[in-house]
Amino acid sequence: QVQLVESGGGFVQPGGSLRLSCAASGRITGISVFGWYRQAPGKQRDKVASITAGGSTNYADYVKGRYTISIDIRKNLLFRQMNGLKPEDTTVYSCKMAGVGGISYWGRGTLVNVSS
Repeated sequence: QVQLVESGGGFVQPGGSLRLSCAASGRITGISVFGWYRQAPGKQRDKVASITAGGSTNYADYVKGRYTISIDIRKNLLFRQMNGLKPEDTTVYSCKMAGVGGISYWGRGTLVNVSS
């Protein structure tokens, strides 16, 4: 079964940067939307940013101007560059790839911890 694996999380000081990556463990096809989600303990998971296979992007208001989402469509790789990190950005981030027929894949998440 194909799984998504995130990488690039870790500890960073406020104002710092991180680049998250998400890769599929096997070959998947028909993916039309790629996204990054976050979920803090006790809170509902919400979408941080998304990008379509055609390159259209969408960002949550609280990350606009600080985050950039991108994809390598041939390799089904998803990236997110995060700049100007704030302590409130601390949480687990997961990636999702979704396509035709309602198919979707999720990663298990990577922790980003912003603290001084």
